[in-house]
Amino acid sequence: MDALKEATIETIKKLPDGCTAEDIMYEIDFLANVLDGLKDADAGRTITTEELLAKAASWAK
Repeated sequence: MDALKEATIETIKKLPDGCTAEDIMYEIDFLANVLDGLKDADAGRTITTEELLAKAASWAK
């Protein structure tokens, strides 16, 4: 079973009874983004804090 599917199943099991479909979709989307970020980090696709701050500063202009 792939990592996203397995983690999704475990995440859904941990959600409280009565949660909404929106709650489930939010958790799955968050989980998918975290796993994508970890894959990027493992592949060396990262930037430094300084680079991030410079990008964020340029967006504010």
